[in-house]
Amino acid sequence: MNDSIIKLIKLPVISDDCKLAVAENSKLPFEIKRVYYIYGNENNLSRGFHAHKENQQILFCLRGSVRMIIESAEGKSECTLANPSEGIFLDQMVWHEMHDIDESTILLVIASHEYDELDYIRDHQVFIDLIKK
Repeated sequence: MNDSIIKLIKLPVISDDCKLAVAENSKLPFEIKRVYYIYGNENNLSRGFHAHKENQQILFCLRGSVRMIIESAEGKSECTLANPSEGIFLDQMVWHEMHDIDESTILLVIASHEYDELDYIRDHQVFIDLIKK
């Protein structure tokens, strides 16, 4: 495994009677254009299995945990997201897979671009061929 490709983003946390994690555009590697979350995975299905040509993302596991498999031109690695104030930065051309997602898991994703199906690389062999160039 190559842990150098795992790029964690740690949000500042304010603690008093509860915890407040803060994400601000000026402190992130891109300007936020889209926010979405994944929840209610009743069949415990794995997700992802794609890369983006342009889009960048940061994934935060707000509840539960998610096992991430990340692959780029630098190699392949794995990590588990389980701390809501710690996210994984997925740069352009990073293949990602999310595994071990149960029904109670909530995964928040912030993205640098609005949805564009043409930005997705869904075939792993096409991805491998592109990163080898």
